[in-house]
Amino acid sequence: MVDLQRLRVLRAVVQAGSINRAAARLGYTPSAVSQQVSALQRETGLTLIERHGRGIVPTAAGRAVADRAGRVLEQLTDLDALTEDLKAGRSGTLRIECFMSANRAWMPDVVAALDEFSDLRIEIGLAELKGQRSIDPDLQLYIAESGTAGHNPSAGDGEADGYMVEHLLTEGYLAVIASDHELAQRPSLSIRDLTDEAWIDNDHARGPCREIVLVACREAGFRPRFKVAAPDYATAFDYVAAGLGVTVVPRLGAYLLPQGTVAVPMSDAGLRRRIMLRFKRSMRTHPAVERATAILRRHAAEADAFATASA
Repeated sequence: MVDLQRLRVLRAVVQAGSINRAAARLGYTPSAVSQQVSALQRETGLTLIERHGRGIVPTAAGRAVADRAGRVLEQLTDLDALTEDLKAGRSGTLRIECFMSANRAWMPDVVAALDEFSDLRIEIGLAELKGQRSIDPDLQLYIAESGTAGHNPSAGDGEADGYMVEHLLTEGYLAVIASDHELAQRPSLSIRDLTDEAWIDNDHARGPCREIVLVACREAGFRPRFKVAAPDYATAFDYVAAGLGVTVVPRLGAYLLPQGTVAVPMSDAGLRRRIMLRFKRSMRTHPAVERATAILRRHAAEADAFATASA
């Protein structure tokens, strides 16, 4: 019998297009991923990946096995969820995955609305990128990686793995600074205006939203002088309020700012992140999924309208 964990690893390698990226997503070492794929090749008697220059590419057999593995693994996950629900006496579980700022700003409304489904159990997981899963989500909000075809569901982002996907919102960034700072009264700022400032880092996970800021700084010709490394946005805001520096976050992240701070829009064209919504095709008519996606679309439209009015 084919080892299921090795199938998971192969699927991650085919989706990521690289041993190293698959290892990062899975939390394994590259050598462990290579060993799992090699063992699966011996197990099946098939060549699943092959060298191409300095990297690897899946063979036709590798792509076929990875595609079928995705369907098998999804069915097994659904079966596990069903048995757990039946054992616990629940009528169903809705697994939602999102990134931290959406969890703080939007998810309370979503979960409150789903309270009308009294027998539904809701699980919330946190992850920034598609494929970087903490749970197997029925519905997911994620940040599109730079350079990906996030607007196009057919570009390896939805149909192939059983999900429907849509672009939800493109939003800008804000500089959060102390209210008495000399830049606090500006209508907007450029990243270059913050060249000489002390910075508060706000993402210990070194996620895609932080990387967007670092790329903008590099393009402006400087590296931020991080004075404090905070684990998340909320903690970073507290350090800003204490007068220790500035921090730059996506607009949605500037939620419930502490007293003594202000958020000033960033004008740099490169400071943008794309928020994507995806949900399982098999659950597209599920009443709770329909309700949740409607609320998320409304929040995104309101955020876009507010940003446009503030510009």
